[in-house]
Amino acid sequence: MADNRVDRLIQRIADATGISSQSELARALDINRSGITHARNNNHIPEKWVIKLYRRFGLNPGWIESGTGPVFLHAQPGDDTDFRHIPKVAARLSAGSGSFDCDTQVSEYLAFSAAWLGKKGSSRSMVAMEVFGHSMEPVIKEGDTVLIDQSQTQILAGAIYAVGVDDTILVKRLEKLPDKLVLCSDNKEFAPIYLNKNECDKVRILGKVIWSCREYR
Repeated sequence: MADNRVDRLIQRIADATGISSQSELARALDINRSGITHARNNNHIPEKWVIKLYRRFGLNPGWIESGTGPVFLHAQPGDDTDFRHIPKVAARLSAGSGSFDCDTQVSEYLAFSAAWLGKKGSSRSMVAMEVFGHSMEPVIKEGDTVLIDQSQTQILAGAIYAVGVDDTILVKRLEKLPDKLVLCSDNKEFAPIYLNKNECDKVRILGKVIWSCREYR
């Protein structure tokens, strides 16, 4: 099979940014997925891709086209600085009674040190979401952005997770009791949610919250 420049570029972008699918790449490039298929079939990297990838991620145009040189334009040869860009989705996590806002559309990308992410988990499985509601205060406040590693679904007692219960998405601290799962709020005004063994079948552990940040307005 002939070597395909676009396939190699897609893999490089995945390694550099954390983009994990062609659909995600198409959204980042603001094109239809068919545009990626067309480029692959023609074995040609469109010039517009180079410009958009530089503007959105700061990727070095020379590296985009050839795979050589520093990945990011600001980096120098031999520089250990390396970043991954994690998608932030439009869906929001509820620190309250529940959220029906499940929009997976990527709204922006957040840059993190690759070395730091590597210590926390799998960067390709990470996603950022905004929190609304007050049940996790003072640790997580309304408007905070949290980083979730979707590869970490095994429950560690006392850790904070994004949890799906039926059609709702919650951010809660989880505790395990015999035949029960407890969804705890840090804000004591919110009572714990106790789920028995049968109800636990409805729970989806979406991932562990590994980081949060707060923007002051």
